[in-house]
This record gives sequence, C-alpha cells and structure tokens, in this order.
Amino acid sequence: MFTNGIHHVAIICSDYDRSKHFYVNLLGLPIIEETFRADRNSYKLDLDVGNGGAIELFSFPSPPDRPNQPEACGLRHLAFKVDDLEAAVAHLTANNIPVEAIRTDALTNKRFTFFKDPDGLPLELYET
Repeated sequence: MFTNGIHHVAIICSDYDRSKHFYVNLLGLPIIEETFRADRNSYKLDLDVGNGGAIELFSFPSPPDRPNQPEACGLRHLAFKVDDLEAAVAHLTANNIPVEAIRTDALTNKRFTFFKDPDGLPLELYET
C-alpha cells in the first residue's frame, strides 16, 4: 500500500467566521494554524482532528453552492469517530444543530448519524 493515512480534508466555506465558530467552538477542533492570504482574499484555518489528520478550512470570495440533492458525484461526506454517540448528539442538539436519527450500520453493527455544517456539507458521527 502506498498510503499510510489521510493527511487532511479541505473544506471551502461561504462564511468564514460562522464556519470557524462551528468547527472550533461547537465541534471542539483545536486550531493548528490560521493564515490570511491577502493575494487571494482568503483564510486558511488548519484544524486538528486527531491521529495526525487535519481539516483545512478555506474561505474564498463568493464560492458556488455545493450540490446536495440529488447527491452529486464526488466526495459524499466527512465522518468523525466518536466514543459516545449519545453525548455527541446531545452536544449538537444543545447547540441547535439538527441531527438525524441514530441508525445502525448493517455491515459493521456500529451506530452512526448525520448532521450538516453551516454550508450544508454532510457530516457523520460514527461510534467506535
């Protein structure tokens, strides 16, 4: 195998302050580094997701909407590992973030659910 893990996932947001608040304050992802790139009028926020992985949160002026329904070809969603699914769901709902009903993966017998970031990007919580 030529890979040894995922290094990062890049996300482009429409409202940098709103998305930064969501990923840092609501999801609790620690900031690695925040950079403003004046030549692009763009922020790049590196967030630690654990095990050496990161999210690169980008802002660009007037990005187009992401197609959600019907689902378009390409990256479908980003899934976060959680130890306690009920606690994670309770935290999200206490912060007025709608969460789908908890389901069980028929192949792994693990529980999971979905919610969306401020731009409608589907995010999954997968209990480990």
